[in-house]
Amino acid sequence: MKYTVSIEIALPRERVVQLLADPAHLPKWLRGLVLHKPLNGMHGQVGTKSRVVLQMGQQTVECTETITRREPENLHGIPRESVVHFDREIASPGMWSAVRDRLTDAGPETTLWASENEYRFNGLPMRLAAPFMRGAFRKQSQQHMQDFKAFAEQAADVRDAKG
Repeated sequence: MKYTVSIEIALPRERVVQLLADPAHLPKWLRGLVLHKPLNGMHGQVGTKSRVVLQMGQQTVECTETITRREPENLHGIPRESVVHFDREIASPGMWSAVRDRLTDAGPETTLWASENEYRFNGLPMRLAAPFMRGAFRKQSQQHMQDFKAFAEQAADVRDAKG
């Protein structure tokens, strides 16, 4: 299952990538985050594996995230024409996914964030259900992007949201 979602953020790209890369900000925009802890390496660096725990309704999801690409490595002084890449693989029992984020300048004070998502399922029930769940996965990815946009532009914190 593959899909792409995107959003424009009313901030310069360098500021957006610095906010995305800072692990201290994750709980403010990644809804349901319980834990994001590197098991080796440094947060956000290529090769780093992290334990991630999310609470989604009554369900707790635990997975391992591996950073597979981060370009450029230095997130300061990024040339305007460059594309910033943040890629990661996420594995949990019965599921594997890859997320390939691209951040480009859409204007002097605007960033376009496009996220390509790919999911593979091991068990027959999930493989059969996946085509019907595509909309839910896409909606969740879009929600994370909208939450980040609200955090970046307005300092909104998902932990303050009701419901």
